[in-house]
Amino acid sequence: MFRITAHSADDDHVLKLEGCLDVGCVQELHACWREASRIPGRRVRVDLTDVCHVDDAGVELLMVMYRAGTRFDTKGCFMRELVREISEAIDGGQAAGAPGVTAASRS
Repeated sequence: MFRITAHSADDDHVLKLEGCLDVGCVQELHACWREASRIPGRRVRVDLTDVCHVDDAGVELLMVMYRAGTRFDTKGCFMRELVREISEAIDGGQAAGAPGVTAASRS
């Protein structure tokens, strides 16, 4: 199962993801993200705190999102490491303090 819930928080348009981000859901997420990106005056933030698995297609989409300035909320070792690897691959090791990588405030 995969679910996307959209809501606004402060100046961000948040896409909260739940479940497994795999090839079967990438198109749906990409469409939601493109739509959210068109909202003037709002940044897009993707909440990955309830994502349990990401396949290669999901990683590819997260990389596209990261390059476009999308911010990610993470929780747990797996997702934090995945986002760190994405930021290093794109930013060349400049992940520490990178604006697109945030840790969720809850644990």
